[in-house]
This record gives sequence, structure tokens and C-alpha cells, in this order.
Amino acid sequence: MAIYLSQHGKSASKDIDPKRGLTEEGVAEVKYVASLLQQGRVQVDGIHHSGKERALQTAMLFAKVLKLGDVSSCDGINPMDDVTAFAKTLDTTMNQLYVGHLPFMQRLASYLITGDPKRPVIEFQNGGVVCLDNVSENNLWVIRWTLVPSFE
Repeated sequence: MAIYLSQHGKSASKDIDPKRGLTEEGVAEVKYVASLLQQGRVQVDGIHHSGKERALQTAMLFAKVLKLGDVSSCDGINPMDDVTAFAKTLDTTMNQLYVGHLPFMQRLASYLITGDPKRPVIEFQNGGVVCLDNVSENNLWVIRWTLVPSFE
């Protein structure tokens, strides 16, 4: 089974929106990536988000396009949370999409792939998705593919 990691879509600054919700561009980019997931018939069984407004909005957009039911708030995926603790809670029996923030998502991918959260393996883009698959007995993961809204 795979896990999908997504950094929330582009969000407004605190000056414009204290809750830091998605910008129009952020909404459009997440919808675009979600449509690519749908066209590719990517199987997502559940969507989880950090609880912050921008992550919730991103998760809801993915759920709407992929025709999934509810999304759920998930503890342990805020920007500075412990990736090693969260990694132990991953459900690898189903394809789960996690929507969170940097540096957490980048550090989680690094930890799962190399065993070291400080060893960068990929750069996330707002609204993009990274697919990881567990392929070894020692619980290390590989990057299967990535989708990004733009090549900036």
C-alpha cells in the first residue's frame, strides 16, 4: 500500500487572512492536482489533515474531486511535530493521503526513505503530492511518483 503526502495549497498571509486559508491560486492548483489523481485512477482510501485551515481546505478539495467522504483531522503532522513518532502510527494497510506543512512533510519523507529526517530527498510544492511505497523488510520507503501544480 502507498501513502500520499501533500503540502497544503498556497495560502494567504496572516495580514490578509489570520486563519491563512487558501488563495484563489492555491485552490486552482489543488483542484488541478486532484484532477490528475482522478484521471490516473489513484486509489485513496482516506484523507487526513493537520487541522489548520489551509490543510483542511486542501483536504476537502482532494476529497471532493476524488469523490471521497469525510476527511479527518490528524494529530502529529503540524510543522514542527516529531516525524519519528508519527511514522510509527502510519496505517500501511490502506492508501492514505496526509495533508500537512513544511518542514514536517519534507522531514517525514526523508525519514521514511533514509531513516534520517535531516537528510533531504525531495522538495515539496504547495498543493503537490508525493507517493511513497513501503518496499522493504526494514520498513524503508521509496518515492513512486510525484505530482506538482507547476514547475517553478
